[in-house]
Amino acid sequence: MRKIGCFGLIIGLALIAALFWVARDWSGAGPAEKRLAIVVPEGASLTRAAADLEKQGAIRSAWRFRGYARVFGTGTPIKAGEYAIPAGASAADILTLLEEGKVRQRLVPVPEGYPSILVHEALMRAEGLTGDVAVPREGSILPDSYAYQLNDTRAAVVGRMQKAMADYLAAAWKKRKPGIAVTTPEQAVVLASIVEKETSKPSERRTVAAVYTNRLKRGMPLQADPTVIYPITKGKPLGRRIKRSELQAKNGYNTYASAGLPIGPIANPGRASIEAVLDPAASSALYFVADGTGGHVFADTLQQHNANVAKWYAIRRARGEM
Repeated sequence: MRKIGCFGLIIGLALIAALFWVARDWSGAGPAEKRLAIVVPEGASLTRAAADLEKQGAIRSAWRFRGYARVFGTGTPIKAGEYAIPAGASAADILTLLEEGKVRQRLVPVPEGYPSILVHEALMRAEGLTGDVAVPREGSILPDSYAYQLNDTRAAVVGRMQKAMADYLAAAWKKRKPGIAVTTPEQAVVLASIVEKETSKPSERRTVAAVYTNRLKRGMPLQADPTVIYPITKGKPLGRRIKRSELQAKNGYNTYASAGLPIGPIANPGRASIEAVLDPAASSALYFVADGTGGHVFADTLQQHNANVAKWYAIRRARGEM
């Protein structure tokens, strides 16, 4: 009897040790020493995925992984896509990723005020996108961060960017305030692109929009420097002062040489700038100039504006910029 008891104890200890080993093999840290990128093709089985995971060093054994999946998994079919496997990820964590379809998120960021030429450059640099695409129409892209998966096409991503703008603009236009200076959604994008380029301070957007609204209603030239720069650089920084000849150039964009809106947007404006144009501040200001702090000072009359300009020039001279 004593021998039987000892044998049972040994069996029990062996079972406990085996269960402990299984739990550690399943839920403990995996063998991956660094972050891994794993692609599960469309229609791939768990057997195929497990073999790839073992080959790349994400798991120790494909056949054990399949066995664990049958016992501990939810039975949900794994989903295709690209997965980022963290260093040391357990087999349990990896199966959860595959069953829940937590695919790697790749992003193309489009900041507010990005011109389309820079959107195009970002798309062409984006790792994992395929195919070529033309520079999108200026003002047709809604600034945001756009997720994509490995082997998505650039044309498809541009399509989503443009649909986002079309959908947002349609909704925003319905909420426009009466008495604004623009008469179509397209004009709203043109004016919003100028507002976007003229100020980076959110608190100023509606006042800048009010200045341009007041000028349009009076038939005054907008006199916006970014519209002079756009035909030269297509929206990229000029990197120097504007030349007198450029201020006088008539090209459809220059709002010093012609009154009214330019012939098209000069950037892809964000939501806040579009909303500012559709609901400008209640202001009678017609002018603004930099105040030396990153913002602007506004004026109702030319006399007030000239005094503000003189102060700005004094600040620049003190900084050694003039």
